[in-house]
Amino acid sequence: MSRSEPDADPPVAAAPAERPRPGRMANVAKKVSWSGRDRDEEDEPPAAGEATPLLNGAGPGATGGPPHSRPFTHSPFLRLGQLSSVDLNDDVRELETEAPNQFPSEIPHNEKLLSLKYESLDYDNCENQLFLEEERRINHTAFRTVEIKRWVICAMIGILTGLVACFIDIVVEKLAGLKFRVVKDNIDKFTEKGGLSFSLLLWAILNSSVVMVGSIIVAFIEPVAAGSGIPQIKCYLNGVKVPHVVRLKTLLIKVCGVILSVVGGLAVGKEGPMIHSGAVIAAGISQGRSTSLKRDFKIFEYFRRDTEKRDFVSAGAAAGVSAAFGAPVGGVLFSLEEGASFWNQFLTWRIFFASMISTFTLNSILSFYHGNPWDLSSPGLINFGRFDSEKLGYTFQEIPIFIVMGVVGGILGAIFNALNYWLTMFRIRYIHRPCLQVIEAMLVAAVTAAVGFVMIYCSSDCQPLQADSVTYPLQLFCADGEYNSMATTFFNTPEKSVVSLFHNPPGSYNPMTLGMFTLMYFFLACWTYGLTVSAGVFIPSLLIGAAWGRLFGISLVYLTSGAIWADPGKYALMGAAAQLGGIVRMTLSLTVIMMEATGNVTYGFPIMLVLMTAKIVGDYFVEGLYDMHIQLQSVPFLHWEAPVTSHSLTAREVMSAPVTCLRRIEKVGTVVDILSDVSSNHNGFPVVESSPDPTQVAGLRGLILRSQLIVLLKHKVFVERANSNLVQRRLKLKDFRDAYPRFPPIQSIHVSQDERECMMDLSEFMNPSPYTVPQEASLPRVFKLFRALGLRHLVVVDNHNEVVGLVTRKDLARYRLGKEGLEELSLAQT
Repeated sequence: MSRSEPDADPPVAAAPAERPRPGRMANVAKKVSWSGRDRDEEDEPPAAGEATPLLNGAGPGATGGPPHSRPFTHSPFLRLGQLSSVDLNDDVRELETEAPNQFPSEIPHNEKLLSLKYESLDYDNCENQLFLEEERRINHTAFRTVEIKRWVICAMIGILTGLVACFIDIVVEKLAGLKFRVVKDNIDKFTEKGGLSFSLLLWAILNSSVVMVGSIIVAFIEPVAAGSGIPQIKCYLNGVKVPHVVRLKTLLIKVCGVILSVVGGLAVGKEGPMIHSGAVIAAGISQGRSTSLKRDFKIFEYFRRDTEKRDFVSAGAAAGVSAAFGAPVGGVLFSLEEGASFWNQFLTWRIFFASMISTFTLNSILSFYHGNPWDLSSPGLINFGRFDSEKLGYTFQEIPIFIVMGVVGGILGAIFNALNYWLTMFRIRYIHRPCLQVIEAMLVAAVTAAVGFVMIYCSSDCQPLQADSVTYPLQLFCADGEYNSMATTFFNTPEKSVVSLFHNPPGSYNPMTLGMFTLMYFFLACWTYGLTVSAGVFIPSLLIGAAWGRLFGISLVYLTSGAIWADPGKYALMGAAAQLGGIVRMTLSLTVIMMEATGNVTYGFPIMLVLMTAKIVGDYFVEGLYDMHIQLQSVPFLHWEAPVTSHSLTAREVMSAPVTCLRRIEKVGTVVDILSDVSSNHNGFPVVESSPDPTQVAGLRGLILRSQLIVLLKHKVFVERANSNLVQRRLKLKDFRDAYPRFPPIQSIHVSQDERECMMDLSEFMNPSPYTVPQEASLPRVFKLFRALGLRHLVVVDNHNEVVGLVTRKDLARYRLGKEGLEELSLAQT
């Protein structure tokens, strides 16, 4: 973090400065985390009346209103630049002091806020003297060794991701099979002698009990494990440090949670969470240790920095996609399209290698498990089955039909996202306590079972039973030798239901059955996404789309009097692609994933056409589901380009100021005071020249991070006097890497009164060549430099190379294009 990333009010300046007029602050309290609860907040959250400071010119008068002067107390720190902040109103202060310390019934939420609790990752290497000396010592052989280690890590990522996927698949199959057999036997028994209400009760209790366990471990142990994890991993690859997102505990809760969610009968899939699981595995392996288990294996120490870790997390996310869908190329494209900020050819090869190893591992183990050890026919957790292009080809006149399906998918996806948006807002405001979150998850599980039972009970769609056509055939009120077709959609894992909709022969489903199922499952899936459980939205989206797509195909058969090209299975595939594209808005990677999962290149063009149409139509109404949830959590996410109308803004207008600067040779007491200042939480400090002459310009000499200063204080790297010839303790990069990523807080470091008078020379440890921009640079230019290089801090200097401000992620992310043009978001500790 930096000047723009404090935890509270900006620090005071060394002299009177101008401040904008105090803005009327929104009534904002601490907002919930990804799952609806802030993990960093161990105590109860503030009451609804408690206020939160807004920073960086938020509020009226901050951008052009008449400023007013206000005197400040003097500070011993060197501050440069202009102060830009907003005071709290007096009535807000009164609310703050009188707020009762209890859970509010409602947490007010303003969507036009950026949260200050998210720090940035630093993709730029700190090229200080220690780093350069180490790099110069590495010869060609050592460089090759490092490169080999990268490939070894990618192979291990692929193997472990494949093993985790196998474990999830096998356990879900066993537990879900057991549940379906128990419920089926119960329904068969009570169909004959009456009393089917007992079967409904049994089904609802089984679902609720299993989901309750899955929700409890997420809500009370690791809330960041909720959902699919894809928005969090998108943020991480974008450069945002989401707390706890790549920890071992998160992986364990994720794996157990997704198993329980799928077995509990929720409208969810297990494929999305595999992306998060692969990312956590990659982050752990690449560091050669586990900070959670406090075990250090003394390997891969070279890779203990954000630059390398993010590359390996990209590989882990790709391996997760590959294991889920059997789509190694799709996994690589997913990392490229949805996440990674920085890309090169070598990274592409390593990610592709990890994806291939992941698919091969899963394929091998599942083949052995299913009794076909030499038949590698299970490349992913879901296999859409083969589409015979000779029988199911497409003709030129079908292209307009595919475009229409894309429009339908885009509209339905936009409706899904809009409903889920309002539902998520409701959850943020009212369902923010863990116990309420668990109760809601149990309620959804019970309602899902009840809806399924009622639809099966009311359905009269009886189909002739063929050998091995249905895993758990439910006869209910059908004649002997027949089964209830509606039951196959609910009495199956969602993956098998999708495959049956793709490949069951024409006539397997009644149009009324498909229509009712599409309608009910649409609302169930929308209600389910965002619960405090580990679950994905890929498979529910495919299932909804396959159902209405097959219905679309049946309608075409009816309208064209049974034309050979109007096969319902083919339109089920296009409907699935349209629905998924309309919800998540992925294009390139999703096209390749669908092609690889179906094993048919022939459908590449129509799938691409459908996905592009669905994305264009959906984007006209609302954002994609993942982007929407990122925005709802107020994450400072940087898109590929700056807002199109932002050329009128310059670095001077977007930067944060004043900047807390350090002298090249600084007093230890000053450093400790700056780091201990509770009113700020800066993570980057420009270093200026030490000069006894106060009239001389303090030119920029480098940049040093809070984490580096803490390591220096911990190892007591200072001398007694500024002109002393004593040799300081020689630190190595290993000392910094050993402390990464959980650097100790400044409060844990003891500095005596005598040590406070010592001096600290920062020359050897600071980055002597930080990226800088002149204050006249336009916002798009600053944005492009910041985004392309993956920076954490960008120093703004004047014509004399004097520091005037600092640009960080939040300074750029708070400008976005709204419905009425360019708008500026407020910053708050949400």
